[in-house]
This record gives sequence, structure tokens and C-alpha cells, in this order.
Amino acid sequence: MGENVFLFIPNLIGYARIFLAILACLVMQNSPGIAIWSYLISALLDAVDGHAARFFNQSTKFGAMLDQLTDRCGTACLMMMLAVFYPSYAFFFQMSMVVDISMHWIHLHTSLMGGKTSHKNMTTEDPYLLRVYYTSKPVLFTMCCGNEVFYMTMYLLHFYDSYLLTFLAIITFPRNRKLDKLIVSGGSN
Repeated sequence: MGENVFLFIPNLIGYARIFLAILACLVMQNSPGIAIWSYLISALLDAVDGHAARFFNQSTKFGAMLDQLTDRCGTACLMMMLAVFYPSYAFFFQMSMVVDISMHWIHLHTSLMGGKTSHKNMTTEDPYLLRVYYTSKPVLFTMCCGNEVFYMTMYLLHFYDSYLLTFLAIITFPRNRKLDKLIVSGGSN
């Protein structure tokens, strides 16, 4: 009889990530300290589960999908809260969620349907930017980290007025006058 994939170490890490993301959502409106630490630890564990999967030879399609869904749902929940905190920018957060979820879903499913064992396995036939994104660890880390830091910083700016937070928000997002105005104003609408 085969091993129970649901109890593989990387999937157990994934379940811990889900618990932390739910905890963050539960307290996000009123307890920024607990929320941001729960969200941050969940995001950091995202790097750990992949290493555990490779180390223990426990990479599975279920694990890849669990990882993707946890990433997408966690970020979407944070963006929903940002839309509540910054209603005049709700459309930006909505469109960001749509692009994030739909593009990751399309890529993951077309990869698996095309017979790839992982959505991160790239060939020369794949689009250039997608290859760079998934094959260059510095690029992947910078893009993922920058995205999460920007949204977490915008979240914290709702509660705290800080030059460091303002600086982080500005350097992690492309130039945009409306968003610059929001960021420089300390997050007040």
C-alpha cells in the first residue's frame, strides 16, 4: 500500500501555512501585530515546503496545488482587507487579484495537463519571461518578496505612520502618482 500523500512533510507545512493565514484573516481588522506575524510566517514557510518536498523526495501534484492555492488565497485575503482600508484603490486591488489568481491557475493547470511534473519545469519553448521567472531563483525571490512586502507594508501603513514603511512601499512598487500620493500620505485616503 502506498504512502498517504496528505501526511507528507511538505503538505503538513502547507496545512500550518493555511492555519496561519486563517489566523491572520481572523484578526486582520483589529490586531495588526498578530495578523502581520501570522501572515509573514505563513509566507516564509512557503519557501520551506518546497525545500522539504525535494529533500524528502515528496514532491506531488497535490502539494503543488496546495501550495499555489495557499499562496493565492492568502494574498487575496490581504488584498481584500486593503480594499476595505483604502476604498478608492479597491479597483486596483481587485484587478491585481484577478491577474494573480487567473495567471497562476492557467499556468499551473496547462503545465500539469501538458504532462509536466511541475509548473516550474521550463523548456526553451516556454515564453521567455516565464522561463526567467521560474528558472532564476534571484528573480523569483525578488518578484515574490517584493509583491508580499508591498502588500504587507500597505497593510501596516493603515495602522502605523512610519518613514520606513513608506520607503518600503515606494521601493517595492512601480512608480504611480496616485499610489505615491496614498503612500506618502501615510495611508490615509
